[in-house]
Amino acid sequence: MKILVIDDHVLIREAMHGVLRELKGEAAVILEASDSRQAMCQIEQNPDVELVLLDLGLPDRDGLEMLSELGNRYPTISVVVLSAQQDRDTVMKALDLGALGFIPKSGQREVMLSAFNLIFSGGIYIPPEILNRREPAAVARAAPAPVKAGTSAADLGLTERQMEVLTLMMQGRSNKAISRVLNLAEPTVKIHVSAILKALKVANRTEAVIAATALGLRVLQDAR
Repeated sequence: MKILVIDDHVLIREAMHGVLRELKGEAAVILEASDSRQAMCQIEQNPDVELVLLDLGLPDRDGLEMLSELGNRYPTISVVVLSAQQDRDTVMKALDLGALGFIPKSGQREVMLSAFNLIFSGGIYIPPEILNRREPAAVARAAPAPVKAGTSAADLGLTERQMEVLTLMMQGRSNKAISRVLNLAEPTVKIHVSAILKALKVANRTEAVIAATALGLRVLQDAR
């Protein structure tokens, strides 16, 4: 598994080396970049990169802009944001742009290990304090009542195909990427996404992911 760590601080990159080695051992090939230019060169030279850890505070470019470009140009690469910025708006924007998780740099090592474990098992990590800061209306929309373990598509009022779309949404895939994976027309994917938002009683994709997580749904790594 090739992982690219993009951060302009050497100490952060070294710390990520330690965390990733602890989790993946020698199975991980860890690449580094200190800015967006180096990062794009690394990706071009290593088309088999599977995961990018992206700092939002890059010296040569806005991190959210780069996150958007990565999603558009390399939809098969998973991106996790690692940032000192952790206000709710920044976290939600990153998730809206397809980030598979948002890990604050201020987090303790044990928290980072748990976050990466969740991500590697197919989940999306959202800092608990961010979830707790949501406005009451957002909480009502994005955190429906817990349901029993082993929730099925029928329990949520979704078709099996819509459940597949939801699974890919939880992986941070864009509509275009989902259409490629499931061999569907992009307008068809949009229809499925609209049905998912309605079923989960949420307003957007990010709230859908949060709602699905609150329901205890998990994403399989080998999901289409």
